[in-house]
Formats: sequence, C-alpha cells, structure tokens
Amino acid sequence: MEKLRIVFMGTPEFAVGILDTIYKNNYEIVGVITAADKPAGRGQKIKYSAVKEYALEHNLRLLQPTNLKDETFLEELRSLNANLQVVVAFRMLPEVVWRMPEFGTFNLHASLLPEYRGAAPINWAIINGETKTGVTTFFIDDKIDTGAMILSDEVTIDKNESAGELHDRLMALGSGTVLKTLSLIEQGNVTTTVQSTSDDIKTAYKLNKDNCKIDFSKDGSEIHNLVRGLSPYPSAWCCIKDNDQEWNVKIYETSFTKESHQHSSGKLLFTKKELKIAVQGGYLNIHSLQFPGKKRMLTHELLNGISFGENAIAL
Repeated sequence: MEKLRIVFMGTPEFAVGILDTIYKNNYEIVGVITAADKPAGRGQKIKYSAVKEYALEHNLRLLQPTNLKDETFLEELRSLNANLQVVVAFRMLPEVVWRMPEFGTFNLHASLLPEYRGAAPINWAIINGETKTGVTTFFIDDKIDTGAMILSDEVTIDKNESAGELHDRLMALGSGTVLKTLSLIEQGNVTTTVQSTSDDIKTAYKLNKDNCKIDFSKDGSEIHNLVRGLSPYPSAWCCIKDNDQEWNVKIYETSFTKESHQHSSGKLLFTKKELKIAVQGGYLNIHSLQFPGKKRMLTHELLNGISFGENAIAL
C-alpha cells in the first residue's frame, strides 16, 4: 500500500470541511491550491478564500496561481511530488494539471452525478423540488463534471430545507465519501462507472440576478422552492412597489398556503405581524426578508417600522 501525498484544490467553505477531514485523518497534504486573493465588499478590502484561511492556520504549503498553465506554477506543482490531487469546488483544470499525479485527480461534486453537473448543484436540486441528492467522487477528465465515477452517497432533502442547511449536511457526507475514496485509492481497489450521456440530465447552471428573481405568476410551491434553494445565499429577490416607492427586496424564508382567491398575482396582503403575497394556487407567506440598507429581519420586525398601502404589489 503506497502512502498518499496529496495536493488539495478548493476555494469556499464547503471545500474547507473536506480539507479538514483529510488533515485530521493524518493524510500527508503536500500542498494546497486556492483562488488568488481579491477585493470584496464596499471597502474593497482584500479577502482570503476560506481554504487559504485554513491552510495558513495549519501551516500547509499554499499556492495561489492566476494561470493554471503558467510554467512557473507547473514547475512548483511538480516539485511537490504529489501522487494524488483532490479537488473540491475549485475551477476547471487543464489536462497538464489533472494528469500530473500517478493516481490521478479526483473531484467531490455535491450531487448524484450525472444529474446537476455545474456550478450550483445544491441550489438547483432544491429549486427543482428534488426529494433526494448526494455527493459523488469522480476522476477529472477534459469536460466539466463528466469523468468516471468512483463513489456516491445519497441523502433525502426535507421539504422545507434551505440550501444553507443542505450545504452543511452534504459537506459532512462528502467528508466521509472522500475518506472512503482515499482508502480505495490507497489499497488499489478503485473501480469506476462511466457517466450517462443522456440528453435529459438536469444542469446546475450558474446563479445570476435573472434566475434568482421571483416570478409571482408561478405556482406557490415553485416559488417556495426557489426561495429556500437560494437561502441564505445569493437569495431570491423581487421588487416591491407601493405607489411611487420601489424596493428591491431579498426574501429568505417562506411557506406556501394552498387556497383559492381572487387576488392578482403579486398583491401584498398584510397585518401588523404578517405579510403574504398572492400567487397561483394560494399565498406565499413571507417569514424573513431584507430591505435595501437594512439587515435581514423577521417579517414582524420589519412591519413594526414600515407600512404598505392598499395597492402595494410584488413584481
């Protein structure tokens, strides 16, 4: 059994959970590769990736290439003498990088591949109303999330679970899947399954302002799934219009009540403690939200300081 010498590649918090598990199980991590530092927020202060924070805290060798094909970076990567690379939530690798180690390069993806290949698998599984998802390890090839699968583990999705809650559960599940994958590679017992190439596979498209906007003409259960699938980040949003005032509002938590009504879609109905919006098939109950320039609030907190007119509508 050959001792593994691992280079880990990743950027966000999800990747940190896996890196921490590898580290705490005493695998040799010869290098960590993460995104270059970039300015963030209003002050444009330089922000380190979550993986960089972890690597610095644990004195792990750190590389932050801007160009993965740069010869200086490739020489440095070769000098680490890794025999395996593990990738979690990073970016597409050039062939010269993923082919480098003796045992190859495997990725952990937060879906049951081949479903939900792409940038936002946790979000889209919830947005599309799936009742189960999971994680998959696979060997990287020259396309995105298409390589030969090693292992997968499945979980059920609760009907009111948010993307944030599912993220944390999949991070814990994925940690175990990665450990099992490392063990198989160590023992030379890896078998793989080629992914399906069917045309009806669902895709985890990149999230943007347009696909995060609520369409109040849709069925309330669809809207509820969109809200929880985007909560807490990047969050679903809508425009609330009240006479000559308009606000772009983030919606974080909802429930859907089925009920027949005569209201037009988007109409706001409210008391001093409750806010609901008429939608197809019933009412979308708003439980937490954020107005511009304010922090995220429970609905009753917001209604203490704001009142709407009779013609207020969500667009």
